[in-house]
Amino acid sequence: MEKIRTMKTSREILEDFKNGKISIDEAERLLKANRIISIEDFVNIDMERELRTGIPEIVYSASKNPKQAAQIAIKIAQTKNLSIMTKISNEHTIEIQNILPKDLEIEVHELAKLIVVKKKGYQIEDKGGKIGIITAGTSDIPIAEEIKIICKSMGCSTFTSYDVGIAGLHRIFPPLRKLIDAEVDVVVVCAGFEGLLAGVVSSLIDVPVIGVPTSIGYGVSEKGFSALNSMLSSCSPIAVVNIDNGFGAGVMAAKIANRVASFRNKLKDK
Repeated sequence: MEKIRTMKTSREILEDFKNGKISIDEAERLLKANRIISIEDFVNIDMERELRTGIPEIVYSASKNPKQAAQIAIKIAQTKNLSIMTKISNEHTIEIQNILPKDLEIEVHELAKLIVVKKKGYQIEDKGGKIGIITAGTSDIPIAEEIKIICKSMGCSTFTSYDVGIAGLHRIFPPLRKLIDAEVDVVVVCAGFEGLLAGVVSSLIDVPVIGVPTSIGYGVSEKGFSALNSMLSSCSPIAVVNIDNGFGAGVMAAKIANRVASFRNKLKDK
């Protein structure tokens, strides 16, 4: 059983205090209780993470029991409107479909190995950030799709171009023109094998580039370490996340893009 059932957000609690509905002591107690919700004996959910960091609550599912992962994602979505299960298996999908409450809905993204859980009718706020996502090959697309969904969950628009790697270097120029025309705030590049595409893109555009090494390849390229080392060694400056870390790349890209969008909107208002 849940030990704490605080459902109001911190903002709602503060508004109740402002309007005289609760005392300052009651507000303090609710704010303290609101920080963590315990589900049975296996997890403590930090309910204020999004307020502090701007990142929606993510349930890394690969190492979790399908039933427990589903219960966690459902509880978060019921209290915070949205949660995302990453690195899912078919068992995770089946489990959450079996126990999903009527007030929630899910989007299953099999290619991205990801499930979005949200309250019915909930709409994600458009924060104005614009992100380009590029892959070297078609094998990198699952990680790119994970990045796209994470970025969209944080209120960003995405522009994708897939299978434009350096095996045919001429292919990169039309997508880059599209991203420049769209005035993206950051570009995320997914590449396996030798992972050179991220550095090439960085050398051609004036926006930040995040490199995502993928575990695509064989021989010395197996498991993505060659791509990781290549990106870390790039003479054209890029930021680099862990191998197959679509979530991390998406979050960093969205934070950059939304920060830029915030200042862009302030300039428009002057």
